[in-house]
Amino acid sequence: MNSQIKLLNPHRERRIPGRFSWLDQRLVRENHLCSLSADALALYLFLACVSDASGMSYYSNSGIAKYLNLESLQTARKELIRADLLTYQAPLYQLLSLELPSRQRSCKTVKKLSREEFLASLQTLTNKGVGQ
Repeated sequence: MNSQIKLLNPHRERRIPGRFSWLDQRLVRENHLCSLSADALALYLFLACVSDASGMSYYSNSGIAKYLNLESLQTARKELIRADLLTYQAPLYQLLSLELPSRQRSCKTVKKLSREEFLASLQTLTNKGVGQ
């Protein structure tokens, strides 16, 4: 943390726990997320939270359904596969590394999430807690 910036709530400073997952900042900087539906975003976040260091998740479709209220898990999964963010071979999911972009993705040409869609994607994760 930059020592010049005072924490807004020092009692709640984030610390890296023993079991830690991460999201690559290039997901945002290289516009990987802007064309995804709320369900696909929720699925990606869930898989990022539960996957191992190699990006592998061993949750079954029914296991994922216990945590996420998706309209269609299959549609969200296909969307992530088309976006080259995920590969799937039942029952295994693997989040893929981000390759160098062959061209800069633009969010201007794709549908952006409305406030309601964004809140709905967050709600799918908060309605049911992600496994410990």
